[in-house]
Amino acid sequence: MTTQRQHHMPFGAEPRNDGQVRFRLWAPAAEQVDVCLRSDRGKGETLCLRMQPEPGGWFGITSGVAGSGTYYVFRIDSDIKVPDPVSRYQPRDVHGPSEVIDPEAWHWRDTDWRGRPWEEAVIYELHVGCFSETGDFAGVQEKLDELAELGVTAIELMPVADFPGERNWGYDGTCLFAPDSRYGRPEELKALVEAAHARGLMVFLDVVYNHFGPEGNYLAVYAPQFFSERHDTPWGAAINFDGEQSHWVRQFYIHNALYWLEEYHLDGLRLDAVHAIVDHSTPDFLSELAQIVRRHFADRRHVHLMLENDHNAAHYLPRDATMRPIFYTAQWDDDLHHALHVLLTSESQGYYQDYADAPTRHLGRCLAEGFAWQGERSTYRNGQTRGESSAHLPPTAFVGFLQNHDQVGNRAFGERIHVLCSDDAVRAALTLLLLSPASPLLFMGQEWGCRQPFVYFCDFSEDLTEKVVAGRRQEFADFPQFRDPAARARIPDPGARQTFRSSVLDWPASYSRAQRVWLELHRSLLAIRQREVIPRLSGSSKLHGHYRRLAKCALTVRWSLADDAELILLANMGEDAVHGIDRPVSPLLHTTHPAATASRDLPPWSVFWYLHTPDS
Repeated sequence: MTTQRQHHMPFGAEPRNDGQVRFRLWAPAAEQVDVCLRSDRGKGETLCLRMQPEPGGWFGITSGVAGSGTYYVFRIDSDIKVPDPVSRYQPRDVHGPSEVIDPEAWHWRDTDWRGRPWEEAVIYELHVGCFSETGDFAGVQEKLDELAELGVTAIELMPVADFPGERNWGYDGTCLFAPDSRYGRPEELKALVEAAHARGLMVFLDVVYNHFGPEGNYLAVYAPQFFSERHDTPWGAAINFDGEQSHWVRQFYIHNALYWLEEYHLDGLRLDAVHAIVDHSTPDFLSELAQIVRRHFADRRHVHLMLENDHNAAHYLPRDATMRPIFYTAQWDDDLHHALHVLLTSESQGYYQDYADAPTRHLGRCLAEGFAWQGERSTYRNGQTRGESSAHLPPTAFVGFLQNHDQVGNRAFGERIHVLCSDDAVRAALTLLLLSPASPLLFMGQEWGCRQPFVYFCDFSEDLTEKVVAGRRQEFADFPQFRDPAARARIPDPGARQTFRSSVLDWPASYSRAQRVWLELHRSLLAIRQREVIPRLSGSSKLHGHYRRLAKCALTVRWSLADDAELILLANMGEDAVHGIDRPVSPLLHTTHPAATASRDLPPWSVFWYLHTPDS
């Protein structure tokens, strides 16, 4: 049994049941718009058709000349030719023509898939271009069996929306509805999603709604109302979410979310850096988007929405009486990473300075309450307050991680945690994270102790690349080790092909004996999580925690779980033993140091998990 899936949108190119194609563009600054067509994969003659003006700055036409596979561009005021901003595919990159795609040509076979509850989420973040040697959707698909065997329940793709050039992290996308042609055609992404579902794996996608990339976006030519000069972002003019004519801007992104979730049958989205979205309207864009997604899918299947939000805005994460998310399912918990990273590495530069004074206290607060910063003044942010109270939220409202693309790739040399601290420290951190109630996230290669860097890379035009290289190196100028220009010159060139190649996973290295040890550790911890922790995380308002610091680097955390069980953590995240610690009387679930279970001492880098159940 198969089914077809298409998300109908008020803009773009949409094949109709009568064999025609409807073209529609919002171009409020244009006086005239034509759609110029080329059949036969762009090899035929160009035929330009005048689009009819419609109220509100719209232009549209329905034609039987075009069909699936037709290449097209929009011509603005008989002058500049631009791709469709909602193109479903850009076969010749962001500056080239768009291709008419018929979504119903793909017949889905995962008709019984309804997703998985959020409490079961064990997320594996990957970059499609660096995950396999082929660097495409097919390369990811080949590794799905290994990920399922690992104990992962979801893969999260870094952004795949079409970006300029052959290589990019994905956060410079400009055609936000088109999977990048470097990774494969739309049907190849659909094949990956379908194959993942066949193995019980959810598929999440990272999306960027706070800016467009610096190359290949033409909206300012014919729709400058898309942008706002009233607000600034690190990338220039902000997206107009709250000014005049912002309705269709908001609809652009709302339809983008629904499009990925419906037409590609994805299980969830991660919204990048929403703290850079400035919106003073009511409801704000983020709230409206979440409400529409929730209504659209209702109880038909599980759909999960995640945030990256430096503001620690807990009001986006509330639960209803049945503990289901009202807006967003969870937030990436940078606070948890930062506190743990300081304990493991003793680094205190940049944003780590906010955690350096009491990393154990910050870690405990994150584990028990979600955010470390819940309204206090931040030294790193020049005394500004940061965050909202999160103690009322369940631990499942947060995603915990030891590594992700940002925390590795935003370092000057892209070092992974295995390069920065001892194996004992990493083992303790993994044992702490993978059995904690918060949903864990792994970064590609982490499961086998990958020591390769993951470095920032891009492939812009020559002039822009020079500016990016200079800007990248200037970012680190205030760090003591990079104040010398010669030191900054050693930072990898983002535009060099070798910088990208150095970040492509070396899978043969994962088969070494040392790497297999890390793989088995991840597998065993995730098996315990699946068996003992996950079944106790759903459907209860009782989920909450509290922590107590025992020594400079030692703490205990207790969580009440859904079946009246209590999960207890005892950990020493430091290099010195801690003495005279009273042990819980509950049964031991797992430890890094089996020989020390009867002792009142906590050895360096030791973690002990206990689980008390009503019948234990």
